[in-house]
Amino acid sequence: MKKWVWISAGLAALLLLGMAGLGGYSYFSLKHTAKQVYAPLPDKPKYRSQDKEVQSLPEKIDTGRLSPFTVMLLGVDERRGDRGRSDTILIVTVNPKLEKVLMFNIPRDTRTEIASIGRQDKINHAYAYDGIEGSMETVEHFLDMPIDYYVEVNMEGFKTVIDDLEGVEVDNQFPFSYEGFFFPEGRQHLNGEQALKYSRMRYDDPRGDFGRNERQRQIVADVLRRAKQWDRLWQLPDLLKNVENHVRTNLTFDQMQDLIMKYRTRISEIESTEIKGRGTMINGVYYFLVSDQERERIHDEIKRLLIESSSS
Repeated sequence: MKKWVWISAGLAALLLLGMAGLGGYSYFSLKHTAKQVYAPLPDKPKYRSQDKEVQSLPEKIDTGRLSPFTVMLLGVDERRGDRGRSDTILIVTVNPKLEKVLMFNIPRDTRTEIASIGRQDKINHAYAYDGIEGSMETVEHFLDMPIDYYVEVNMEGFKTVIDDLEGVEVDNQFPFSYEGFFFPEGRQHLNGEQALKYSRMRYDDPRGDFGRNERQRQIVADVLRRAKQWDRLWQLPDLLKNVENHVRTNLTFDQMQDLIMKYRTRISEIESTEIKGRGTMINGVYYFLVSDQERERIHDEIKRLLIESSSS
């Protein structure tokens, strides 16, 4: 079964927004969960961008000043006998002072240099070569932008989490059927099972992966909205168990708590963009090619939030 990343923005930290302030039991439950999901990366110097304005940004997140941050959300297609590949790569930049979030997918077939091997391949193969560390390093070089945090997720338990949040609202662009479910055009409410099917359909979408990525971003946006309002304390043990079993992140408990307590009211607008490129066959393998100009455009979109936030 595929494991998807689109819900992970809510799972590692933002999903727990609604748990802040629910009392001592919630505090210790969250602390236990944070310990279980914590998986630090090896110590190394922060990625140094070629962009001098990006170089001038603080080396560490200052939650006291509500500085911006960027997180890589990775959904992994695990396979028996090997590490697997990152099925979905979602980049999220949070700007608390402008109260904005920028969110975009990197197409999994994007051809770029894999940092750990020094040669061109599909960007989603970086995980197979060197796990989370290799994925983050490859994405940083692709974007010429440091990534502060990662969240890795497999989604076997996502249906329960969606149901705990009482479903999600989406706006479907065209009617389609997938694995026994029919999704009409327009706004609709989905439970966990329906949300899985809605996010997975790709081959009947005229935009292929891009259409699927857009539906994933819709679900992430509504999960963020619902997570901030979640207060069903009696469901906390089951919800935290799902998070423990299916999420890994380099956010510590203290960082998670700071982000929850200080950033939770600072997300009012979610922007999204899409990486443009063209598909081609190279030696019989399909790749998605992204021009240097397009990579620079995406870099500048991220920088716009980071620089504006830090200079205000």
